[in-house]
Amino acid sequence: MHTLHRLSFSLLILTVMLQVVSCAGPTYREIRRPAPGGGFYVQRIRLEPQEEARLKKQKKDKKKKGDAPVDDGSYWRGDGVVGKPSMKISLSEQKVYFMKDGVVVGMSPISSGRESHATRPGKFSVIQKDLDHKSNLYGDYVDATGVIVKKEVDIRKDARPKGAKFDGANMRYFMRITGAIGMHEGYLPGYPASHGCIRLPTKMAEIFFRESSLGTPVQIVP
Repeated sequence: MHTLHRLSFSLLILTVMLQVVSCAGPTYREIRRPAPGGGFYVQRIRLEPQEEARLKKQKKDKKKKGDAPVDDGSYWRGDGVVGKPSMKISLSEQKVYFMKDGVVVGMSPISSGRESHATRPGKFSVIQKDLDHKSNLYGDYVDATGVIVKKEVDIRKDARPKGAKFDGANMRYFMRITGAIGMHEGYLPGYPASHGCIRLPTKMAEIFFRESSLGTPVQIVP
C-alpha cells in the first residue's frame, strides 16, 4: 500500500513537471519582412533545440563583451556654456566645429557635396530651421501604395513614371544656409557624397539644430 502511494506521488510530480515544460512552449525567432505595398510584417520561425542553444550562447557571449558604441570622433561639451553660437565647416577635414564666443565646444564629422555638386566655401548664416524637412529636388518615385519604382532621382533630370509620385528625401534637423544648401541628418560614407548639403550623424545634427538659432554664422572653408 505504501509502495502504491509512493508510486502515485511520483507520477503526480512527473505530471506537474511535464505541464510546466509544456507551458513554456517552443521558442520562436521573429523576423521583420517587407510587406507588399510598403511597411512590414513579422514572421515567426520555430527554432530547433540546437539553434536555440546557439543563439543563447551567442547572446551570453555578447553580453560579456559589451556593446561598445562606434566612435566617429564627434563630441559635445557645450551644455551650460554661455556664448554666441557659430559654426565652421572644414571641407578638407570633412568636419564641422560648433563654437560659443569663438571657443570650440563640439565637433562632428560630415559628408559635403561630391565633385559634381561641390559645397561652395564662403560665409553664410542659418536662414531657416525645419525639424522634419524633406527635399523638393531629390528622393524617390513611388506608386500609389508607397512602393519605390525609381530610386534616388533628381526631379529636374529624371522623368516621372506614369502613375508615380515624388517622395522627397528625408533631411531632418535641416538648417538652411543658402539657396537649396543646408546642414541636416544624413548618411556619412566617409567622403564627400551629397548633392551640396552638409550631412551630419543624427546625434550631432540634433544637438547642433537645438543649439543654433536663425542668424547663427556658418563659415565654410576649403
